[in-house]
Amino acid sequence: MRNKVLIVDDSEMVRNFHGYILKSIGLEVITAVDGADALEKLYASDQAPVMVLTDINMPNMDGYTFIERLRDDPAYEEIPIVIISTEDEVKDKARGFEAGANVYIVKPTEPEVLVENIRMLLGKQ
Repeated sequence: MRNKVLIVDDSEMVRNFHGYILKSIGLEVITAVDGADALEKLYASDQAPVMVLTDINMPNMDGYTFIERLRDDPAYEEIPIVIISTEDEVKDKARGFEAGANVYIVKPTEPEVLVENIRMLLGKQ
């Protein structure tokens, strides 16, 4: 999974849209419908993705819980995490950063902003 990014969102349309953006800059994409599904896919794989993009409001396991679980696992504690959510209140952003996110982007996603943040987090220009 050297160039793979995990996209976690309960909306298929959003997963496809973000996947399209990531594929356009040469990244591979794996997707999950919520935090629980994402953890299952991560633990079933032998390599961690280079980054995770996650929504907050999802069934089964929300994005905050998912991020906290990742940060508690030594295998994933350093992985860059981007929250992409419709929630744009200061308290939501603060909770996202407290959970362990590196970047918080408010939907609708501007492709240029997403690409810029991904490149920054991966150390690529």
